[in-house]
Amino acid sequence: MIDWRWLSSGYEIEVAYLDAKGERGTVRLEREPGEPWGLTFDGVLFDGVKTCINSCTFCFMRQLPQGMRPSLYLRDDDFRLSFLQGTFITCTNIGAQDEARIVEQHLSPLRVSLHAVSPEARNALIGNRSSHGLEVCKRLLAAGIEMHLQVVLVPGANDGEELRRTLEWAYAYPGVLSVGVVPLGFTKHQGGFCASYNDPEDARAVLAALLPFQERALAERGNPWAFAADEFYRNAFGARLLENLPPSSFYGGFDLYEDGIGIIRSFVDSWQESADAAARLAERLRGAQATVHCVAGCAQREYLEPLLAESPLRGLLVPFPVKNSFFGGNVDVTGLLTGADILAALNVASHAGEAIRLAVLPAVIFNDDGLTLDDMSLEDMQNGSDVRLAVVSCNPSGFLEEIAGLIP
Repeated sequence: MIDWRWLSSGYEIEVAYLDAKGERGTVRLEREPGEPWGLTFDGVLFDGVKTCINSCTFCFMRQLPQGMRPSLYLRDDDFRLSFLQGTFITCTNIGAQDEARIVEQHLSPLRVSLHAVSPEARNALIGNRSSHGLEVCKRLLAAGIEMHLQVVLVPGANDGEELRRTLEWAYAYPGVLSVGVVPLGFTKHQGGFCASYNDPEDARAVLAALLPFQERALAERGNPWAFAADEFYRNAFGARLLENLPPSSFYGGFDLYEDGIGIIRSFVDSWQESADAAARLAERLRGAQATVHCVAGCAQREYLEPLLAESPLRGLLVPFPVKNSFFGGNVDVTGLLTGADILAALNVASHAGEAIRLAVLPAVIFNDDGLTLDDMSLEDMQNGSDVRLAVVSCNPSGFLEEIAGLIP
């Protein structure tokens, strides 16, 4: 798709074709400024995905249980998808030809997983191609390619002094637009990790390490530049999360939202802006003498419960946190919940006498084919539960109105 856009950027092109009968030819096409060519494609890549060749100790995809659908085990490391869709790459599989293409076509910005800069730390974390990836990063940055960098922080491996060195290295390149620091995530299906940054003191230490770089960047560049994933704030402040959460202005355009940076702030802002919708839903629920249970990962407790407790929906829209037994470890986000865990939790609550008539499931639990990570559709889940289930949006601006539409 990148080559097509690159070669067809003008207003007149000549296209060679091979039709269904095997006949070849060429056709000259013209268009007006702003007019699309009228061609569609069944994918953005025409020759397969470039896969990862690293041996990252913390790789989440290598911690998955066996028997899941094959696509979940695909470890992509494709610079084209990084440019087109915002996926993170390590640059370790980028050869000279790819590097020249990135520079020529100015495929910028890219999203790159850096993790560390010291040779020892990079080799221990990534594997023996780590030095090649770092050299590619240097050359691309020197050639004017901009990058959003990511650091997966592993206790004792790349935090502390190594994190400081990594941030100093990155700050020296004006082309590094941001650095997102996310904590190690681990499942029960591995034996190498048993702790991340769930301890409040550990989480606060990471926030403190980023602070000098944030203050410097705000003064020199007008934005914080270095961002901590929401988990660090949640783990650091617990019940005091909302009063210690950075403001919306801190996150700018929420460029790192998909990396778990700014999701809580975005949710809180949406909740506050949807006060009228919350009041209307509360009135509707009271009129119908109904309650709705809101399924979520345990990670949402620290902000969903206090927001509901201080709203007209208190006791009407009930948080229903589900523990992730499928993955285990420290996995607690809503997007990684499975159908089996949700059904088990609903059934346990029902058997315990909790009256659950309607439970809403955030859409992030399902993929584009309508399947959970353990291949359950909404219909499958409904067949396994006596509770009425419905899928709603993930943000209050959407789901409050959608829930209202579900009430008779």
